[in-house]
Amino acid sequence: MVHPMGPWAEPAMGREGTLRSLAEAARRALRQWRTPADLEEARSLQWTLARQVRTEDGPACWRWVLGLDSAFVEGGRRIVAGAVLWDAAQRTTVHRWVALADVEFPYVPGFLSFRETPGYLRVMTQVDHPVDVLIVDGQGTAHPRGFGIACHIGVLLDWPTVGVGKSRLFGRHEAPAPNAGQWVPLWHPRTGAVIGAVLTTRPRTQPVYVSPGHRVSLERAIAIVLDCCDGYRLPEPQRQADQWVRQMRSQVSEKDPRP
Repeated sequence: MVHPMGPWAEPAMGREGTLRSLAEAARRALRQWRTPADLEEARSLQWTLARQVRTEDGPACWRWVLGLDSAFVEGGRRIVAGAVLWDAAQRTTVHRWVALADVEFPYVPGFLSFRETPGYLRVMTQVDHPVDVLIVDGQGTAHPRGFGIACHIGVLLDWPTVGVGKSRLFGRHEAPAPNAGQWVPLWHPRTGAVIGAVLTTRPRTQPVYVSPGHRVSLERAIAIVLDCCDGYRLPEPQRQADQWVRQMRSQVSEKDPRP
């Protein structure tokens, strides 16, 4: 697929017009990170931060797309977070990074960002390249409180972020057409608001669940995901990150046991 907005994207700029560094934003967020004491505090934090999510506009161009995925090791006590930078113009992987982090929050569906986000922040402190948009393996606004992990990361970094879930966490929908590029709305089961899209990315395969994370509209999120798909179900940055994490997880399990 030809890059829809042309091969070149403007570098990410701050509100004052200065060049922004993803690594710098990640370091700042990591310094400020505090794991909630319990589920009640985590739920309250999600409701509060959800008000900061922006789902309008989005990057007009996206050449440098960073895919994020993770896997747990040592019985879920640590997380391997991987980041893969993909060049949407040249259709190639530019670089890969990996980081290990301790897991400090229990497994509870709908609260996975409190387990995974510190690992993602840690790996992004290594990214020494411009990044136009993040694709996170997980939900954005398609979440019971409208604040999945793609929203959490996007708000903390104030960075354009898209969530791509392999399965449905929340919402109701009809079946999308089996042709690539077809999608149907994902509705909130009580309010009826559109919280995401159920998108067919490859003919006759299961769809993916796309939703805005931050600083991107649903329509733009769909366009970014479709542009990054190269014949597979998952967008290439996410697919490459998934493979990278699987590779590194096996190496960590064999060579880097927890002291």
